[in-house]
Amino acid sequence: MKSKFAILLLLLCISCTQNEQPIKEVSIVVLGTVQDAGSPQITCKKECCKDLFTSPDLSRKVTSLGLIDPKSNKKFLFEATPNIGDQIRLLHQLNNFKNEAPDGVFLTHAHIGHYAGLMFFGKEAMNANKIATYAMPKMRDFLKNNGPWSQLVLNNNIEIKPLKNEQEFALTNHIKITPFTVPHRDEFSETVGYKIKGPNKTALFIPDIDKWEKWNKNIIEEIKKVDYAFLDATFFDGKEINNRDISEIPHPFVSESMTKFGQLEKSEKKKVIFIHFNHTNPLLNSSNQEYKEVIRNGFKVANIKDVFTL
Repeated sequence: MKSKFAILLLLLCISCTQNEQPIKEVSIVVLGTVQDAGSPQITCKKECCKDLFTSPDLSRKVTSLGLIDPKSNKKFLFEATPNIGDQIRLLHQLNNFKNEAPDGVFLTHAHIGHYAGLMFFGKEAMNANKIATYAMPKMRDFLKNNGPWSQLVLNNNIEIKPLKNEQEFALTNHIKITPFTVPHRDEFSETVGYKIKGPNKTALFIPDIDKWEKWNKNIIEEIKKVDYAFLDATFFDGKEINNRDISEIPHPFVSESMTKFGQLEKSEKKKVIFIHFNHTNPLLNSSNQEYKEVIRNGFKVANIKDVFTL
C-alpha cells in the first residue's frame, strides 16, 4: 500500500513539473529571499524559527536571482548561496535547458550567503568545469588566494571573470550587466550591486548595503531609471534584533525605506521589490501586518519563483 502511495506521489510530482510553462522571454526569476544564514537560523529559539526546525518551509532559500536568456540558451545565477543545489535545479527546470549547470555566477561580496555555495562546484561535489564566476578585483583576489576557494581556481572548477566598477558589458546578445560598488562591511572584498539590462526592461539588484544615505548615489533617482529594483530589506525595523548591537550590522530598515520612498509616484513605488530578509523579518510571512503594510504602501515583497520579464 505504501509503495503504491509513493508511486502516485512521484507521478503527481512529475506531472506538476511537466505542466509548468517554460519561460520563453529574457527574464529574472527569484530563487531565494532570505538573509545569508537562512530560516530557521542556527540555534534560534525565537518564535520566528522554533517550529521551522521540525516543519521546514521549503520556500525559504537564501537570496538569489536567476537570469534566463532562452534566445541564447543561457542561464545565470546572481549569488552562490548555501542553497545553490536547489536553486540551480529550479533554474534548469524553468526552461528545460539541456545542461543543468549555470552558464555563469555573479557574486556581490564575501559574506557567507553570497559566495559559500561555490564549494559545491568542487571535486567533493559537482566537480564543475570552468563555470564562469564574475567578481570584482578584491573578491577575485580573495577567491584566488584563500583556501578552499583557491582550489576551485586551481582545479578549473571555476573560471573567474573580472568585473570593473560601473563598466557595462554584454553578457549575451540580449543582456547587458553593470556592476557598481555600494557601502557595506567589506572585511574581505568590496560589495557590489548590479544593473541588469534586458531587451526591453532593466533591473537593479542591491541585496546588501549599509544605509541609503551612505551611498554616493541617490537611490530615489536610481529607482526611477529602472523597471525593477530588488532592494535590501534585511530588517523591517530595529526592534527585531534584541540580542546584538544593531549598529554593528547596519542595513536600511524597510520602515526607513518606505518613508524615504514615500515621495515616489505610485508607478515608481511598484518597481520596489524588497528582498534579503533576516530570519526575524516579519515580511517572511504574508499574513503578517508588516507584509500587508508594504503592499498597502504600493511596494512589493519578493517571493520565490516570482518571474520578471526583461
